[in-house]
Amino acid sequence: MVDVAQIREHAEVVGSDGAHVGTVDHVDKGEIKLTKSDAASGGLHHYIPVDFVHSVSDGKVQLDRPAAEVKREWSTS
Repeated sequence: MVDVAQIREHAEVVGSDGAHVGTVDHVDKGEIKLTKSDAASGGLHHYIPVDFVHSVSDGKVQLDRPAAEVKREWSTS
């Protein structure tokens, strides 16, 4: 399991396929809240479980599934 403390504000979040998912706003209660100002967000905050995180390195949060799958599963509340 990844150390959640390594996930930094404004880090890029990418799927396992390397495709952009969003930008970290903050981590709270087991979820990563993505910024609504990111072009991929459609103007909404989205939330993804920290369980999706495969690794954190070089300022990027790498997820364990492709970006399209993450976007099907993320929530807005």
